[in-house]
Amino acid sequence: MPASRLITELQSFGVRLADPRVGAPSRRGGAGPSDHKAMTVDGRTVMVPVHTAGAFASPYVAEPPGADGASLVRRDGVTMGRVTFPRQPRFYALQTMDGVPYSKIAVLHGADVLATTVLQTCIRYQSRTKTCQFCSIGQSLAAGRTIARKTPEQLAEVARAAVLLDGVRHMVMTTGTPPTPDRGAAILCESAAAVKAAVDLPIQGQCEPPDDDRWFARLRDAGIDTLGMHLEAVTPEVRARIMPGKASVPLERYYSAFEAAVPVFGRGQVSTYILAGLGDSREAILAMAERLIGMGVYPFVVPFVPVSGTPLEDHPAPSPAFMHDLLSAVGGMLKRAGMRASDSKAGCGKCGACSALSLFED
Repeated sequence: MPASRLITELQSFGVRLADPRVGAPSRRGGAGPSDHKAMTVDGRTVMVPVHTAGAFASPYVAEPPGADGASLVRRDGVTMGRVTFPRQPRFYALQTMDGVPYSKIAVLHGADVLATTVLQTCIRYQSRTKTCQFCSIGQSLAAGRTIARKTPEQLAEVARAAVLLDGVRHMVMTTGTPPTPDRGAAILCESAAAVKAAVDLPIQGQCEPPDDDRWFARLRDAGIDTLGMHLEAVTPEVRARIMPGKASVPLERYYSAFEAAVPVFGRGQVSTYILAGLGDSREAILAMAERLIGMGVYPFVVPFVPVSGTPLEDHPAPSPAFMHDLLSAVGGMLKRAGMRASDSKAGCGKCGACSALSLFED
């Protein structure tokens, strides 16, 4: 089976692990790819659901690793491919001077990306009438797997160790939305400046569009190399239903923010997450992708994964056929526009672990 199809299938269905102890620990709760485990398929490290209801019923099973460290992935007893599992990072064994484990400050995504949620609280998460229905940002905090606020000094210390010990090549800084009009941009500025003072590491910052476009230059000057402002859903109806609080920032503000940010960071260095499977049609997602690409924004289209403990935990993931068709079309748009994930300096698109999109750019 071609890698693009196998990855698409695994990310839609998830996989059952015959031995869940292999490789780096899987991720439960929190921001980013939750309830996933990193796997390397045909040289490409991807995040695959392993703790979701869908994964528990997946037709795919990863057998225990053989002597060469590789696991056979089978479907109905037929071998579909081989995967390996990245090892646990060395920096996870360390802790800060004040006793906080490094893994509570930042974690490894994919194979070589350091990721952190600088502020693990969010004004959208405080009420079920406002929260994004897919979000689990509070789960890892409640479970004690992270801390609420990572200081600039802690982030700099962990980033430097991750580069030196584990060869990390770029970093993602996201944040819950604070009750301030900058919507997290100020927190990202001070965090990025501290990391860049400690280590030369490309950084993607992620936040909602701030109230003032002048924040984009401030973010760049602080050390943010690429910027993510995530739509998640692309139509007003789905946004209002799935993320009622975040939908208070209208699509028009996202468009104007993208238009202001691209000249600051460069074409292809501003991106947005689009979660396919929340209710937006194929046509709506493709129309949005075409508009974004025309503005110089990279549309990182990923399959929605229902996370345990959220209101959408029983919402079905999109089918592999839907994702394959959608990613093929978006990949064609990107190819015609000369925009590639590999040209991004840092962040989710460059990492590509949560979607097979970049495989369709060719």
